[in-house]
Amino acid sequence: MSGLGLIVFKRLALGLLTLVVVSIVIFTAVNLLPGDFATQILGQGATDEAVASIRKDLGLDQPAVARYFGWLAGTLQGDLGISFAQMNFQSNLGGTQLTTVADQIAPRFANTMFLAGVTATIAVPFAISLGILTALFRNTAFDRAMNIGTLSSISSPEFFLAYILILFLAVLNPVFPSLSNIFSDMSFSDRLNKTMLPALTLTLVVTAHMMRMTRAAIINLMASPYIEMARLKGLSPMRVIVKHALPNALAPIINVIALNLAYLITGVVVVEVVFVYPGIGQLFVDSVKIRDLPVVQACCLIFAAAYILLNLLADVLSIISNPRLRHPK
Repeated sequence: MSGLGLIVFKRLALGLLTLVVVSIVIFTAVNLLPGDFATQILGQGATDEAVASIRKDLGLDQPAVARYFGWLAGTLQGDLGISFAQMNFQSNLGGTQLTTVADQIAPRFANTMFLAGVTATIAVPFAISLGILTALFRNTAFDRAMNIGTLSSISSPEFFLAYILILFLAVLNPVFPSLSNIFSDMSFSDRLNKTMLPALTLTLVVTAHMMRMTRAAIINLMASPYIEMARLKGLSPMRVIVKHALPNALAPIINVIALNLAYLITGVVVVEVVFVYPGIGQLFVDSVKIRDLPVVQACCLIFAAAYILLNLLADVLSIISNPRLRHPK
């Protein structure tokens, strides 16, 4: 196995081990949540016998270790279980066709990926361009204004930015709808229109991190000998940055982009709730409210897997972009 292949294999094995550890943490934390699904469904006036009967039907009377290994075995086979809420709804109707957690999550996850894709399409080129410009015009009024703007964006919570955008782009100037109630049969243009406000909110959050890292990585290289040589050759400052500094600053930029892309999948809960966006974050919040443990566990596992995989991808791309890491001595 080549050096690069061995490094990738080690990163992948470490990622799988991390995911197993995270699954234990997720299962333990979810089962420590206060409240109980049976009590939530039956209400405060439920008898002990009725609660015990529902817990037995759902398998909640089994030991936690047995339930964890059963959930882990099913997950490894692609079976995330049956939603407690759907199971209760179908049993009340007398039906036998149950909706699995995977079927319930799949459309929501597709919506979240669409939102993340729109945000990344806007944010990544915008952030890198701003980072290059602030490095080119560092210590100028433009650089100071961008630093103040990005610090303000980082310091502001997502729901505050969301309400500001709703005020200016949906209420005072009705450019985009304030609620992102999308559905499967909607055309691409309508879906994009209703997704734009949450996408712009996330763009304001993630652009700041990527822009500041791009600026810092480029400025860190500007005192290098090969940059000085490029300047002595008479190359324009923009060409020096784009052609010579930026390729050598890719590793930290790739890492911060991957971290922010992971945030677009794992950190969209607040934004989806504010805009009533039917994504996996909204499903996660709704499931926590009713203590639907299989759905909560599946959502947390998807968040963890996305974060781990994107970090793994960032490590691999950083290695590929750096010859010293591709060919270690």
